[in-house]
Order: sequence, then C-alpha cells, then structure tokens
Amino acid sequence: MAAFTVHTSAATSLYSPAGTAILLRSRSRAYPTTTTIRVSCSKTVVIGVAADSGCGKSTFMRRLTSVLGGGAESPRGGNPNSNTLVSDTATVICLDDYHSLDRAGRKAKGVTALDPRAHDFDLMYEQVRAIKEGRAVEKPVYNHVTGRLDPPELITPPEILVIKGLHPMYDERVRDLLDLSIYLDISNEVKFKWKVQRDMAERGHSLENIRASIEARKPDFDAYIEPQKQYADAVIEVLPTQLIPGPGDDEGKVLRVKLIMKEGVEHFAPVYLFDEGSTVNWIPCGRKLSCSYPGIRFAYGFGTYFGHEVSVVEMDGQFDKLDELIYVETHLSNLSTKFYGEVAQQMLKHADFPGSSNGTGLFQTIVGLKIRDLYEQIVARR
Repeated sequence: MAAFTVHTSAATSLYSPAGTAILLRSRSRAYPTTTTIRVSCSKTVVIGVAADSGCGKSTFMRRLTSVLGGGAESPRGGNPNSNTLVSDTATVICLDDYHSLDRAGRKAKGVTALDPRAHDFDLMYEQVRAIKEGRAVEKPVYNHVTGRLDPPELITPPEILVIKGLHPMYDERVRDLLDLSIYLDISNEVKFKWKVQRDMAERGHSLENIRASIEARKPDFDAYIEPQKQYADAVIEVLPTQLIPGPGDDEGKVLRVKLIMKEGVEHFAPVYLFDEGSTVNWIPCGRKLSCSYPGIRFAYGFGTYFGHEVSVVEMDGQFDKLDELIYVETHLSNLSTKFYGEVAQQMLKHADFPGSSNGTGLFQTIVGLKIRDLYEQIVARR
C-alpha cells in the first residue's frame, strides 16, 4: 500500500554572462598556437560539472546529451584520443586537457592530478571565456593513454558548452562564467565499493592497492575538489541506503540519492514532490509500483547547505520495472519536461546505463532536463 506524510512549511526565491574580442593565443608550452577566429552574435551557455574520477561524470554526460538531442561523439577527423564529445547542441570538454604537467611531470614534482599546481587555470579561463563569447579556440589535448599532451584541437562555440572534471568551480574567474554548476557527490563508502568492483573486476587490482590509491588521493580531494560543492547550484549526493540495517549491502547496489537544489538560481526552478514548500515522506510501493526488498522511499523538504537555502528530493532504493517509473514521475513537479512521461522515456531509453534503476539515473536525467530548460529560457530572453 502507498503511504506518505505531508507537513506544510514556508519557501523562498538570482544570476549572469560576458563581451567580445578578436584573438586568443594558446600559451601552452608544448604547443604555442594562435586560434582561428569566429565571432558569434549570441553567447554560448556554459555548464560546469565537478566530481572526483570514477563518480559518474561520463554517464551523466551521455544522459545530458541525449536530452539535448543526438548522441555525443568525438570530433570527426580529429585526434582519436580526444576527450571532447560533440552532440547536435552541446560540446563537452574534459578539464584534464588543461593539465600543465603531464604524468611524468606530476611524478617528478610529487603532485597528483587533483593538485591545482598541475593545471593551467589561466588558459582554462581564457578559453572558456572565448568560447562563451563566440570565439573558437585551439584547446590542448591530454592523452590519458600516454600521459602526455597531444597537439591541440579546434573547438568552435556550441550552443551549450559543458566543462566537466576535477576543477570547474575551483577558479573564481571560471565560476563567474558558468550559467549553472553541478557537483556529483559520491560518499566515501559508496565510492570505495564502486572502485573495488571496477578495479578488481576490470583491471585486476588487489583490494590493498585500491585502498592505498584512494588513501593517497584523499588529502588532495578533501583540500581541492570537495570544497567546490559549496558553489554548486545543484548537487547529486549518493549515499549508502538506510533501508537495510547495518552493513547489509556490501556491494553498494542499493543507494540513497539526494538532489540538492539551491533556491533563487535564475532559470532553475527546483523540483518538488506532491506539494511545493512541504515536508514529505512517501513510500510508493504497492499496486502501482513494484518493489522487491528493501523497497523504495521518497522524501522532499527544505534546509540549508553551506549557508544557502535549498530544497531536497531524495530517493532510497531501486526500481524493479522502469516502465512503472511514470507513476513516480506524475508525483514530481517542475521537471521541465516537454511531454507527459519524458523522464520515464529517457530512463527506459538508457536502461543499460549505470544507475538506471536508482536515484542516480533519475536525478541525472532530471538535471539534464533542467539544463535544457535553462538554455531555452536564456535564448528566449536574448
């Protein structure tokens, strides 16, 4: 039987873009170049997505480009080791390309890829600003196979530019260029379980080596990556389930996922469950939603996050049948869908993606729809 509780309370309800110029010179020590110039009458919308490695950025990008229209692929005729993805509407660039130190250089200086000293933030800022203003750039390419910088590639201004990686919100100048910022926050317990599954099964690493590599990265992660979530407009937080008591879910398959949305962000209306401004706990399992053990629980409410007012939608558990997701979708509002059942359609379309049976896939899809809506609002305003 479905069950929920509702307690009404109060609610509340800000943001911006840049200029134009003629020439941008790449200051990469390895490949000094001058960019081709293209001036556009409209500015590119820029989205920043921050997360540690192995936390679902690539899956999120595939869901996002699907929502925006068309599959994402590497630039045609370019470097086969390019990290860039191009779709009909969006271009996704990986901020690893702005490493100022290659793998050997980092090893020689004793710094990790998370350390800001290994990155060229000046070049990152100059090129993101140029793209936002409608100018093409010659962006460096970091080769993850060789660990070195390859010759640069031409990036022409798309309608939407997504910058994803470890540091999209680290530099204040780059933060000010973002029209929306997202942080994928995977808890240490879940991150460890995911990394164990991937690295032991796919890469043959031992449990001891995996644990050692996580511990070696942790100080830099805590110092340079995690603090960025205070600047995010939306955070997808992945936590261990509360539906199974004790350490009952050793593999981390059942997850509790929160979508934390900052109030007052221009062009971004937070999603809510049942009644905006209320506090809701909802157990939908029953005749309309199939739920095997340990079931599903949704929640919605308000709070503060790094001093900002936020609204939060939470899902704990996983779906048995994705085609029943339409039942949950009908109880969520401000989804920015274009037709009835669009969230369910997107989830079914990518049922084989990681997280499709739980809140990671659901909330990544919803944030993708919100990004599309934000872009359309900005274009309509211009």
